[in-house]
Amino acid sequence: MSVPAATPSDGGSTGAAEKARLLHRRGKKAATADRHPTAILLLKRALAVLDAAQDVDSVVRVEIRTRVQATLAYCLAETTSLDEGAALLDRVRAELAELPDMPLKDELHGLIDHNHAVLLCRVGRIKDGIVLFDSDVRHTERRLAETTGDRTAVVDWLVTSLSNRGNAHGTSGSPSLAVRDLNRAIDLAREYGLHERVGIATHALGNFLQRIGDMPAALRRYEEANRLFTEHEPGLLLRLRLDQAEAMLSVGLADEAGRHLDEVLPEMRRQRILQDHAEAELFRGAAALLEGEVRTARRMAVSAHRRLLRRGSPGWAAIAALMIARVDVQKALDARVPAALPRRVLELSDQLAVLRLADASAQARMLAVRLEVKLGNVDRAAELFAAVPTPRPTSAIDHRMLVRMCRAELALARGDRRAALAQAKAGLTELGRMRDSLGAVELVSGSALHGRELGDFAVRLVLGCGDSPADARRLFTWLERTRAQLYRYDPVESTVDSELRERIAEVRRLSRALLRARLDGAPTSKLEIQYAAAQRDAMRLGWSESPWGKPRPVARPRDVMDRLGDRALISFAASDDSLVAVVVLASGVRMVRLGSAAEVNERARRLHADLNALAPDHLPPPLVEVITASARREAERLDETLLRPLVDLIGDRDLVVVPTGALYVVPWAVLPTCASRPTVVVPSATAWLSTTRADPEEASGVLLVRGPGLVAAEDEIDRLAGYHSDARTLGLPDARVSAVLKALDGVELAHIAAHGEHEPDNALFSRLELIDGALFAHEVGRVRRPPHRVVLSACELALNRIRPGDEPLGFAGALLAGGALTVIAASSKVGDQPSAAAMADFHRNLANGAAPAVALAEAVAVDPFRRPFVCLGSG
Repeated sequence: MSVPAATPSDGGSTGAAEKARLLHRRGKKAATADRHPTAILLLKRALAVLDAAQDVDSVVRVEIRTRVQATLAYCLAETTSLDEGAALLDRVRAELAELPDMPLKDELHGLIDHNHAVLLCRVGRIKDGIVLFDSDVRHTERRLAETTGDRTAVVDWLVTSLSNRGNAHGTSGSPSLAVRDLNRAIDLAREYGLHERVGIATHALGNFLQRIGDMPAALRRYEEANRLFTEHEPGLLLRLRLDQAEAMLSVGLADEAGRHLDEVLPEMRRQRILQDHAEAELFRGAAALLEGEVRTARRMAVSAHRRLLRRGSPGWAAIAALMIARVDVQKALDARVPAALPRRVLELSDQLAVLRLADASAQARMLAVRLEVKLGNVDRAAELFAAVPTPRPTSAIDHRMLVRMCRAELALARGDRRAALAQAKAGLTELGRMRDSLGAVELVSGSALHGRELGDFAVRLVLGCGDSPADARRLFTWLERTRAQLYRYDPVESTVDSELRERIAEVRRLSRALLRARLDGAPTSKLEIQYAAAQRDAMRLGWSESPWGKPRPVARPRDVMDRLGDRALISFAASDDSLVAVVVLASGVRMVRLGSAAEVNERARRLHADLNALAPDHLPPPLVEVITASARREAERLDETLLRPLVDLIGDRDLVVVPTGALYVVPWAVLPTCASRPTVVVPSATAWLSTTRADPEEASGVLLVRGPGLVAAEDEIDRLAGYHSDARTLGLPDARVSAVLKALDGVELAHIAAHGEHEPDNALFSRLELIDGALFAHEVGRVRRPPHRVVLSACELALNRIRPGDEPLGFAGALLAGGALTVIAASSKVGDQPSAAAMADFHRNLANGAAPAVALAEAVAVDPFRRPFVCLGSG
């Protein structure tokens, strides 16, 4: 039944009824926008108006009181406890007995059943909620069949009921019923122009798709819902953002989820939404735990647990207790197991089972398994694990990785290393299948987070076996299985839709405005917020793309040995604080232990800081001398640890280096062992094999691009053009983003002289500044036919953000992942003059027939500390 439009009256029974209706509408609108305290005040005022009126018709009184109290019950349950809201609904049901049998009574019973079902589902009592949703849908379908004239109001209610029931079916593991209800809701809402309801049903369908593991489809639905809510009902965005955070966590984007939730939580606190606030804290805790921030994780979980107990939500409170247990178990596995912890975790498992939270119960039991293994109680651990059910096809990837971890640790505890490694391999294979379905670079790289513990376990186990050639080959294979998986894909052609193109254009506009404001000394805080938000929106829109590429097989030692020729490949790896090098030659594979990983990382960071300090063109000579001496000391110490122990193996061969951690910032030519030695850097041996393939796509021509603001760039580009007979030049003002992207397609060699900046928090928005704005790594990485060779004579664009699993993301990394074969870029800041001089030497060497790695080695050797360029890819 639709509520007629009304305005308050000065007095009389009709005036009181209409005033109460108006207050209810205002209260319901506030509740929809999650402003529950305001809603409660308005709804209580509505009831007071009715109670004060003596001569309101009895049917009208019961109808209005029912509607007002149904909304009030929801608000009370959200801000106090479920019991208080449910008790009020029970009282309302009793009041409905006063009504005679009539369509209105049927409608109001459906309303009460619906609101009660929503409350039950919010606290995890899904099956009980579905029973009440069924009753509500029956009532509403009967009303729809009997309604003549305008049916919009009844359809609106039916769409809401179908959406909520579909969401409940998805949660309870009934996929066909979930899809049936949600698609019907979307179709009905579109037919009747109910845009907000289309958004709600689309959001619910996204939740369901997330549960069954179809992340690209889920993220597409979330973006559709986000657009609809932003335009039609912004008050619904908070809940959507929680579900987006959960999806981010499921694909390993813990850092992005953490930032996302840090934006949401203040609004949750302000609006006092107990359930959503607690869920946001839980997800924030999960993000912190994945990032290794155990204090933040526990603090968030304890706060969520406290809120959920007060809310009267036993299922969610138990989930919060599981998060607390995960933190405690993680700490215990790294140190000592408290005597009471295994028993507490098992009791929690039993509690979760009673609440019918099967996956959560299994996770708690597996935590107990790991604790018993750590304590040496192998038989007890095996007994507990026997009761853990086999994961369902829709079980989350972190759940499946935990199953594999338990099996691997149990096998190792029984002395069966082969079986332990087999479990680790099977787990990483499962993770790979999930990764193969993902579309965006961030998702493919972020997914490595879920395999980090399993991969570390395998590497640690192999390192414990010994240093024989067989052990070295085994370690090499495991390193390739666990690192830089993004680079083992042949990217498929991707079409960027118009909306994503518009978002990127907005990021570019804001980037330009921000740069102008900084140059003018104007305030930038507002622009920085807008810029970060635009970056985030563009990145998330790209998450729903089709799969990134076709997976290649992981490199085997023999594959690399056959391709190396006279070169040597050095793959560095760290396990705990131990740094090791695996050296691959055409004749075999060797392993060398090198010392402390933490010490090496610190030296690499110091060297990077010195090179940055040395970059400005006009430093006083005494300062140059001091900084150069410091950089030389750090370079020599790094060389002493990293390369001198390998000299007998590598001799004077050209090098292919696979770094780890902070070693990605090292310009290898500054190390004495690499002086004048052709050296290429790659994220993995698998990636190197792909860049050295014998049949690259056809490319031709040379492209030279000059960006604004580089004093030496004009002469530099003119000089470089003289080295190449087929050079095409894009100078100011021709070097615009669209023109450069078009010109890059299918070119053999592209040289871009422009200011650049690495974005550590959002690596794929690392950028080159062109005359009309920024050219982003995100765009360059999706050029249809990427250049074979790219030279970036700008600061720091060889830098990457290193995700777990040594997944490097940045401007140069995006080029390599997108299909470029070789990238020349600086790993630290570099002055305009030394950059121009280095590039002139490089291109002259290249024009004389030298390979890129050879040409760069000779160019950098002139002044290695002022020319910190590296050759990435094939060389």
